[in-house]
Amino acid sequence: MLRDGRVFIAGGEYNAGVSTDLLAAEIYNPVTNTWTSLGTPAGWTHIGDAPSCVFPDGRIMIGYIMGGQCAIYDPVANTWTAAANKLNGSSSEETWTLLPDQTILTADCSGHPATQKYVIAANQWVSCGNTPVDLVEASSIEIGPALLLPDGRVFAVGATNHTALYTMPPNANQPGTWATGPTFPPPAAGVTLGAKDAPGCLMPNGLVLCLAGPVDNVSGDYKSPTYFFEFNPATNTIAAIANPPTNGGAPYVGRLLLLPTGQVLFANGSSNIQVYTPAGSPDPVWVPTITNVPSSMVPGGTYTLYGRQITGLSQAVSYGDDAQMATNYPIIRLRNNTSGHIFYCRTSNFSTMGVNTGTVIESTAFTIPSGAEVGACQLTVIANGIPSAPVNVGLVHIKKVESKEIKVEIKELKDSDIAAAGQVSGADPQLHAAVRMLAERADQAAADAETSAKEPFIAAGERPEVGGAATGPAAPPSNPRKRPPG
Repeated sequence: MLRDGRVFIAGGEYNAGVSTDLLAAEIYNPVTNTWTSLGTPAGWTHIGDAPSCVFPDGRIMIGYIMGGQCAIYDPVANTWTAAANKLNGSSSEETWTLLPDQTILTADCSGHPATQKYVIAANQWVSCGNTPVDLVEASSIEIGPALLLPDGRVFAVGATNHTALYTMPPNANQPGTWATGPTFPPPAAGVTLGAKDAPGCLMPNGLVLCLAGPVDNVSGDYKSPTYFFEFNPATNTIAAIANPPTNGGAPYVGRLLLLPTGQVLFANGSSNIQVYTPAGSPDPVWVPTITNVPSSMVPGGTYTLYGRQITGLSQAVSYGDDAQMATNYPIIRLRNNTSGHIFYCRTSNFSTMGVNTGTVIESTAFTIPSGAEVGACQLTVIANGIPSAPVNVGLVHIKKVESKEIKVEIKELKDSDIAAAGQVSGADPQLHAAVRMLAERADQAAADAETSAKEPFIAAGERPEVGGAATGPAAPPSNPRKRPPG
């Protein structure tokens, strides 16, 4: 998701089932329902399943799977520029995670167990030391997801049965620290589980939904079935949960998507999509808050909402190089008080795509569906599946009136005619002034009618102001078989 509400896509490990590591990039515009082809980084021969990350300012960086080069795409200027090269090898198979200090963390797959991060402001990669346990399956250089937690740590899941936790340093250019995380419990004796290309999702309750399958350190082996677990950051434990009936494939075919409802979709390339509903609720500290939104709006109109933490505490969903489903952008929902119907508004022009921005007031534009029901509604902003407290707003129709042509016919009397009439007939000397007054009133009525036909039908006092004060309560196909790279 781009900062302006469009969608960026690049690469493609397969094209119509054929392994290609495609060199291509496109943007989808949801307003016009069109795709536009983009250029690609100068000198690159492949993009394929490269990792990428959207900067807080809306630019995108992708890594080169054939070497240490990185490139930045600017959606506003529609240009590619070279970024600093990585410290260790290519970006192939890596998972990139955006951090609150505006850095991007990765565990090296070609140079494991080393890790590094990209400091956006300095255009510089710095070493973050080694993970205490190796997260990368050496034979395949595969790894699992890495998710920023609400407490600021990163939970990185390995393809080797191991996990690790990263803690940010005080300054962005410092390395930070790593600690050992829990291992996946075996489903049976002699079975080792790992996330050999697999998704993960930070849920609204603060737990991480993660997937794992049997691993044996053989490059071409992507074994099934898929087992589902929850990681609890508070207890540093991983516990098995009930598996969906569609868990028969290998973990790498799975995808997770965090919904505005706080539920998680699981898809595996089949037509059967499962929904997971987590228990519990978010910590109040994690909840986004609305500070300002218009109290009266019109269906089809575009307005601005202001609030805190409206881009969430995390990208929340991670897979790595193969697929990215980050949800660090605001979603706005309207619920009609009378019908109970739900309407989602298209959001765009986010003031930032940063994560865990604290008390900073952010903003987003939102467009109300033209078919939304009028009447009293509750509006919420959602980030990472966590809704704000609702704000009471009203949807109204634009007032429509018929402009009527006002015709006033007044016989024009010249001053000389009036004077002459007075001299001859002895008319009242005030006749001149009376006729002038009537003429002036007729002129004003005609001008008012013409102005009314041109002006909006909402009076200035009734017109909704973007950013006006809010009312209501304040809120604290099957996938082709994987193949070894290179």
